[in-house]
Amino acid sequence: MRLAALSVVLLLASCVGGDRNERPGPIRERRSGPVTIANPTPRETQQCFGDLSRESVRFSPLPDRDFGSGCVVTGAVQLLDIGVPVTNLKSMRCPLARTFIGWIRFAVAPAAKQMLGSEVVRVESFGTYACRAIVGSPSAGNKISQHGLGNAVDIGGFVLADGRKIRVEGGWNSSDPAVRDFFRTIHKSACRRFRTTLGPDYNAAHYNHLHLDMGRGPFCA
Repeated sequence: MRLAALSVVLLLASCVGGDRNERPGPIRERRSGPVTIANPTPRETQQCFGDLSRESVRFSPLPDRDFGSGCVVTGAVQLLDIGVPVTNLKSMRCPLARTFIGWIRFAVAPAAKQMLGSEVVRVESFGTYACRAIVGSPSAGNKISQHGLGNAVDIGGFVLADGRKIRVEGGWNSSDPAVRDFFRTIHKSACRRFRTTLGPDYNAAHYNHLHLDMGRGPFCA
């Protein structure tokens, strides 16, 4: 009887050890730094670069790079000037950049002027590329975020010409109906442009920003 019990204990211990070894490692960049991928630039990426140039956008094309742990950014650009300053932008895939610029110019800017009575003079971003897993969704496990592909941007708020700072945190459910309606309007517009749009109503992880990406979808929340 004791031998049987000991066998069960040893079997369970071996299973636990096996599970521990099979768990995926944390998603983080390669310590030795990114590896440049020397592939020809696809026609779709070249066309996207041309679209940005025609829209008088100043940008710098970036090399395709593999950062490790599945964080691979291809067809990316560094936006230098889109007509209004944007904080904290890193590399972003060109289709995301093109869609983002259109959203700022043809949705955010007109909505601010019409609904808030002032022009947007700065866009406050929480960033684009970040090698990490999806946050705020336990069911996603260790799945890589679209940020790890340079395919997402988080927007925290805007600075207006009259000096006001309109932020998602506090503004999404603001006591000022104009501010509330402004954020609902640009959120709705983002849902029509980006593949995925997530706001404060989605989950607690998005309480202070709008997450916009060109990954799978369409999904709007």
